[in-house]
Amino acid sequence: MNSNGPVEISRSERLLTCQAIETRLHEAYQEQICAIGIYGSVSRGTDGPFSDVEMFCVLAASSEDVQFSHEWSAGPWKAEVNVISSNVLLEAASTVEGDWPLTHGCYFAPLSLYDPNDFFPLLKEAAQSPTKEDFTKAINEVLVGEMYEFIGKLRNAQANGSYTYLPYLAMQFAQYGAMLIGLHNQYTYSTGASVWPESMELPHRPAGYDNVARLVMSGELSHPANIVAACETFWSGLTAWAIEHQYVIHTERIPF
Repeated sequence: MNSNGPVEISRSERLLTCQAIETRLHEAYQEQICAIGIYGSVSRGTDGPFSDVEMFCVLAASSEDVQFSHEWSAGPWKAEVNVISSNVLLEAASTVEGDWPLTHGCYFAPLSLYDPNDFFPLLKEAAQSPTKEDFTKAINEVLVGEMYEFIGKLRNAQANGSYTYLPYLAMQFAQYGAMLIGLHNQYTYSTGASVWPESMELPHRPAGYDNVARLVMSGELSHPANIVAACETFWSGLTAWAIEHQYVIHTERIPF
């Protein structure tokens, strides 16, 4: 048993592992299975030597919804199998939330191992079904629920001299800024590791975003004044961006 974490494994070896897991899933769930597929870097063909395995095991809809994961380490590699009812997965694919650009790529092109009734094309259709209004709602929620809170925390940290908190806030500004850009462009990032570089290639970015993203990617987060200046500039750009695209940060004093 390997006790020192993941080891180098070739793509062909990883695919053999996926096939072994598929066989075990058929033994465990038998006629309940609607489809089995691989998602993540393995499905895209971009898996590296230490990548893990991520799979869907889709069960036919029944009177009781199923949604849980088998997640384990076998020593040299790790795997996660999401066992989920088909109706639950379709609903998840059609829902837009703040992290949609990072979480929903898996629904568009899973690598099918077993799909006798063409479920995965239906999954892609569900992922493509949200409307512009759905994306607008998610953007408004991020603007208020995350970005507005972050700028308040940034100003509190500066006022209180809590400078050790600033690097974390810079990363949050960059991360959720990337989510807003992805939502606005209805773009799913290929992987968490490439969110910032990919976001900087998308159009309609708020002014100041690139500087915050570059600051975080550089790792140069030891100068409080630089962090505050970059985040404040981005916040100003973000408020102007919201007005330009008719997103909502501010409402009447009490809207209910």
